[in-house]
Amino acid sequence: MVKILGICGSPRRKSSYVALQAALEAAKSAGDDIEVELVELRARKMNFCIHCNKCLRDQSDRCTVFKDDMTELYDKVYQADGLIIASPVYEMNITAQLTTFFDRFRSAWMLSIKDPDFFTHKVGAAIAVGGTRNGGQESTLNSILNFYYTQGITVCNGGSGMYTGPALWNPGDGSGEMNDEAGMENVKILGKKVAKLARVMKYADLSDERKEG
Repeated sequence: MVKILGICGSPRRKSSYVALQAALEAAKSAGDDIEVELVELRARKMNFCIHCNKCLRDQSDRCTVFKDDMTELYDKVYQADGLIIASPVYEMNITAQLTTFFDRFRSAWMLSIKDPDFFTHKVGAAIAVGGTRNGGQESTLNSILNFYYTQGITVCNGGSGMYTGPALWNPGDGSGEMNDEAGMENVKILGKKVAKLARVMKYADLSDERKEG
């Protein structure tokens, strides 16, 4: 199975959640071999990374200082073939929850040391939802993409017209109905593209392993 993991960085189950859910449903429709899961960072207790490097000294691929709600998320990310991360725009950037989540992957460096290709065959995509039409969606998308670049994950963009990913607009505080029809269509396009690319990358990886064997 090809596993696509959706991560919602919003502290509320509102517009970003709706957009991510639509993307995952589209991804699942791309084939019977596609498995999807949506994880919310909402209400999770996650400590800030203090950059003590204990994880690296312990040669661990997860934090060895804090045992909190982040602990179970490491394996979900490491086992996923594709990632779709969504965030509302907060001060022209991602949420504090998503920043904390990203920072806690300092330990992922150990995986890259042990296997330089570990993240190579994983695919990542981004979704941003702003309260105004031009409210920081681009910078929010780039912050998510920077996480992928840091880990060496292959970035999947939305294609023509959405170069860094779908940038949606839900006026106000995001409490109303998601009425950005064009944006919702874009997240569906992205979801299918992530599923297809993740499939190609996964099976290419397996093919390489057979050749080496």
